Amino acid sequence: RIGHRGAAGHAPENTLAAIWKARSFHADLIEIDLRATSDGHLVLLHDDTIDRTTNKSGHVSEMSLEQIQRLDAGNWQRVPTLEEALDVAGRAIGMILELKVEGIGNEACAIVKRTGFPGPLIYASFLMPELQRVRQTDPDAKIMVLQHRRLPPDPVADVVALDASHVGLHFSTVTPMLLQTYHNLGRQVFVYTVNESQDIQRMRNLGVDGIISDFPDRI
Repeated sequence: RIGHRGAAGHAPENTLAAIWKARSFHADLIEIDLRATSDGHLVLLHDDTIDRTTNKSGHVSEMSLEQIQRLDAGNWQRVPTLEEALDVAGRAIGMILELKVEGIGNEACAIVKRTGFPGPLIYASFLMPELQRVRQTDPDAKIMVLQHRRLPPDPVADVVALDASHVGLHFSTVTPMLLQTYHNLGRQVFVYTVNESQDIQRMRNLGVDGIISDFPDRI
């Protein structure tokens, strides 16, 4: 049971309120999105701009942490740092850190190590070079290769090359044969973003290992 961007169906996405909400549902993990500010801090934002999720507009990479944290991210929530998110998650819930841009994997690993985060933690990305940096920085890291809706010609190549423990698939692409292929390689398969009850049940019936949802309470 994995909360998407915290528990985005119940609280503003990628905020501390959303993480608390996922904790209240006793989700096993939460997924959050990471980007870097202009002064090198990692913050929880999905888009490359702040337009959709805050009360202002602009590019994340062109704004300082101070500017970012003055924003209203919805319901009087502010945009948290990775350190703040790890602190709220604490020992209560595991984390999936999605690296949205290249060049932040090393810093994400450093923050996780510095804060001593005790729970299960997985680094995820669609960006293979970034996952390679994580692997070089932390040989023991758990890594999840995210696959787009349009699967690559060889959907296991990157998984094997990175020695990834997990694969993230859009739920519409999952077939019994693909799932069995990954399971035969000893990989766990998480599916995103599954919000409707009938889709959740179908994924359960197929035997996926984790379901990522805006509504983790529905799983």
